[in-house]
Amino acid sequence: MRTYERTHPWISFRCDLKRAGADLWIALGEAASKCEHICRVPLRPTTAQKLHQLYLAKGVAATTAIEGNTLSEAEVLKAVEGNLTVPPSKQYLKQEVENIIAACNLISKQLAEGKLPLPSKELLCGYNRQALDKLPLDKDVVPGELRKHSVLVGNVYRGAPAEDCPYLVDRVCEWLSGPDFQPPANAAPGMETVYAVLRAIVAHLYMAWIHPFGDGNGRSARLLEFHILLSAGVPSPAAHLLSNHYNQTRAEYYRQLDHASKSGGDIVPFLGYAVRGLVDGLHSQLEYIWDQQWDVVWRNFVHEQYQNKNSVSDVRQRHLVLDLGVKNDWVPIGEISELTPRMAKAYANKTPKTVQRDINALLRMDLIARDGRKIKARREIILAFLPLHRRLEKDKAANLTHA
Repeated sequence: MRTYERTHPWISFRCDLKRAGADLWIALGEAASKCEHICRVPLRPTTAQKLHQLYLAKGVAATTAIEGNTLSEAEVLKAVEGNLTVPPSKQYLKQEVENIIAACNLISKQLAEGKLPLPSKELLCGYNRQALDKLPLDKDVVPGELRKHSVLVGNVYRGAPAEDCPYLVDRVCEWLSGPDFQPPANAAPGMETVYAVLRAIVAHLYMAWIHPFGDGNGRSARLLEFHILLSAGVPSPAAHLLSNHYNQTRAEYYRQLDHASKSGGDIVPFLGYAVRGLVDGLHSQLEYIWDQQWDVVWRNFVHEQYQNKNSVSDVRQRHLVLDLGVKNDWVPIGEISELTPRMAKAYANKTPKTVQRDINALLRMDLIARDGRKIKARREIILAFLPLHRRLEKDKAANLTHA
């Protein structure tokens, strides 16, 4: 018998999903469906890049914040863009963030090149080495090497015995790649994503239980989680959502970790907690994507209304309604010339009568609405292009934000 079997009996390498209720399977199916939707939505290049950078920043900020990094999400986004400057006293915080960004980018690059390796002890050690690169560490911590000493996590949880760590890391990597986390041969489409989500969450949980390194265990676990999700076809923005969820619900995250070990290894509650957070994050991500799609359809609709209309006034009116659409709110008529730089240029030498003529033309075309001395773009016109369905209250509220 190995020592961990006596001290950590919950590390059993068993994933009994027979106890999982319908709620978990429904949530997993919803997560798989939403991932498929995100994968198949074509975005403008600038939108795709912004989405990638935004959620990379969210994931990296969450991964480091839960370990005590105090840089804000906005600062991490600047680091993603290569524009972050910090005083010397915060240089180590920047270095920690840049390490995780580099690791995520390497995983994405390997995926794009078809060279993403299977989980292994060597892979995990590499992630740990990269996460801790150039950071100030305790003298007994060697980046990328499994610990040879006992470790206490938060003065509450003691990691698995050091002498068992090599075996445990090998075993968990072998287990994750085995039949327990592979969909049945006759599984319906989308089940690969379902099992990948389960595999990623269990990998994270077992790395937290084993705690194989002297430092950087959480960061290494979340990189492995990201790796597993990407390798199964989960879109890169979505693959950062679990880390973000753990950080945003940190107290519950630690409570669920504690329950999973003290219950003797019942991981179903932790799975439910993680998957619910993933689904919520995917919904928010789709809202962002739908907003971008809404804008594309609106712009195309406006351009169609002005097809073969190329006079100076036609161009000015088209620009006005498009810029009002970007503002997406009521604008005082007296401030139209200050709406955007091109509106300032368009109306620089024009009288208020010209502004009024343009407004009247757009009102006749039903492209804008007027409320006294204020106007706005009627982007809600696009609702007519949606399939017929009963509008629920949440849909009405969402449409009001777009209208």
